Amino acid sequence: MKIGVISLGCAKNLVDTENLLGILTASNQEIVRSYEEAEALIINTCGFIESAKTEAIDTILNAADLKENNLKKLIVMGCLSTRYKPQLEEEMPEVDRFIAIEEYGHLGEILTEVLGERIVNSYGKSPRVLSGKPWMAYLRIADGCDNRCSYCAIPLIRGDMHSVPEEAVIEEAKRLIAGGVKELNLIAQDSSRYGYDLDGQLHLSPLLRKLNALEGVKWIRVLYLYPDEIPDDLIETMKECEHVLPYFDIPVQHGNDRILKAMHRRGNRRLIIERCAKIREQLPDAVLRTTLITGFPTETEEEHQDTLSLIETVRFDHLGAFTYSSEEDTPAYEMEDDIPMETKERRLAEIMALQQTVSESLLEKRIGTEDEVMVESRDELTGMYVGRSALFAPDNVDGCVRFRSAEDLQAGDFVTVRYRKAAGHNLIGDLVTPR
Repeated sequence: MKIGVISLGCAKNLVDTENLLGILTASNQEIVRSYEEAEALIINTCGFIESAKTEAIDTILNAADLKENNLKKLIVMGCLSTRYKPQLEEEMPEVDRFIAIEEYGHLGEILTEVLGERIVNSYGKSPRVLSGKPWMAYLRIADGCDNRCSYCAIPLIRGDMHSVPEEAVIEEAKRLIAGGVKELNLIAQDSSRYGYDLDGQLHLSPLLRKLNALEGVKWIRVLYLYPDEIPDDLIETMKECEHVLPYFDIPVQHGNDRILKAMHRRGNRRLIIERCAKIREQLPDAVLRTTLITGFPTETEEEHQDTLSLIETVRFDHLGAFTYSSEEDTPAYEMEDDIPMETKERRLAEIMALQQTVSESLLEKRIGTEDEVMVESRDELTGMYVGRSALFAPDNVDGCVRFRSAEDLQAGDFVTVRYRKAAGHNLIGDLVTPR
């Protein structure tokens, strides 16, 4: 059967999609990129915030129109399907099946019934089919979350945190490396808390040391670290392990203690500043990335200024920010969403403008230095190669490295580039000719 797959949302969702592709491939189904050609279409949705829900609904409705032509079956899975399954089933009869996350253990059986094709029931056991660049993969080490931030719906969707056993993580990493993956990006809702649900201890450092010892891996990057659970031994592990990049993705969310408390965030402004300073003291080349929410209920102008001053104090290399979105069934939903949208958008613009200045200043300091860069593509218009150094994660948030080379290079190659210019969030350079 010709089956098309659409993946929306975050990297955690992408791993689910790749596991889906794994069982479809193991069942000898034909995966097609042209949705007009597909006889069945499966959409893996996000349902985290309002904009993501809107995107998912629009995608489903557009896909439903294809039923007027070649499409016979339309299936929706993922976070939106989990969070709103009864309502969606009632309001969108054009969808043949909504599949919740807790049903993934029986995904093969469900798809067999809906599609009329035998699909093996080995979700998470059949090898994943990578849907992106074959030299890079996300490696999920846990799912769900115990943090219960007041604005966040993830625990409602994904449940409590449940870590993937260490031996299973290692085996998955070995499979990915054997398939040509050179960069592993570890993901979870809270990677710093890996293993805590198993025995009350943090196990990220031991896991990183074992992954670092695997033959064939080049880069290991950890995403989603909480500031109150970055112990000294984790910093030391990143310092000692040659393949573990000193990249700290720390979602701090706000710069004011009252708002942090209202958000049910552990830790405070002082801890954030001290941890980031400790990281930079021990690892001068460390990269700091964060996420912020602006316009949380009752946020005053002075508290917004605290967020701006936190940016100036810590000087994050990369930063993403969002306006607050009121999500039903979360504790913050009971609070009046009292910040006008125009105020939220102004504050967001001020955050991003300040961060642009900080980012440019930090990038300019790298001009004249050299870095190892992974080649990813070549711009046909300019002839310049596009790649990433350890400074840039692969999720199209941070930026990239663009450089010229007289040599023909292949995607996935590692080369040395000398930077000569900063442009926006990107660095421009030239290949260093091997001596």
